[in-house]
Amino acid sequence: MRDVAPAPTRGRVLPRNDPRQYDDLAGEWWRPDGVFAMLHWLAEARAALVPPADRPDALLVDLGCGAGLLAPHLAGRGYRHVGVDLTRSALVQAAEHGVKPVNGDATAVPLADGCADVVAAGELLEHVPDWRRVVAEACRLLRPGGLLVLDTLNDTLLSRIVAVHLGERLPTVPKGIHDPRLFVDDRELIAECARHGVALRVRGVRPEVGGLLGWLLRRVRGAQAPAGRAPRIVPTRSAAVLYQGWGVRKG
Repeated sequence: MRDVAPAPTRGRVLPRNDPRQYDDLAGEWWRPDGVFAMLHWLAEARAALVPPADRPDALLVDLGCGAGLLAPHLAGRGYRHVGVDLTRSALVQAAEHGVKPVNGDATAVPLADGCADVVAAGELLEHVPDWRRVVAEACRLLRPGGLLVLDTLNDTLLSRIVAVHLGERLPTVPKGIHDPRLFVDDRELIAECARHGVALRVRGVRPEVGGLLGWLLRRVRGAQAPAGRAPRIVPTRSAAVLYQGWGVRKG
């Protein structure tokens, strides 16, 4: 039997990682202090891995784009930004931020082989039942020399403790949003990308401690708290919890 967790906004009980939670949380996507706040921080860090486009009409395909949180951080980089997601309520918001929406499954993307200069898969692989199929699709979409960028949660005991047992007690992670059985071992991910012609490099990342504590304090104080900057995502020595990956598809 699958673990269940209460959906945050409608009081219904859903299985962990149920996509219907994103419809329930549709109003949270663009709230800087909402339950998706950490996705904003990660989007900025992911965008930092994407160089300016090196040719006219370059295409970036954003798998699991949600409401388009990557878009503001890519402004001026020269890409056409196409976002693929299953959740229609999120895609409506992505379109409002300049993303061309595609309602589709990341395991069977309705786009041509080799169409993309960049494929982004942010906080996606730990939410799909078959992450290897998503990796195969991401690599299929890349043209030779194209760049894959991603971030995900590692399949470790520490990751399960931090992301689920501790993380879901904080206002940065919606309760029941993750199923730890789907977390992705970084070594297996590197090997799978290599099978599809992408030499993936990975590094551990985390929110900066001081910024995170300040953000949590502002959340506790509520409206009386002065506005402050969002925590930055910074590299860390260990990839045992959260990690980024990037790599170029061979020609």
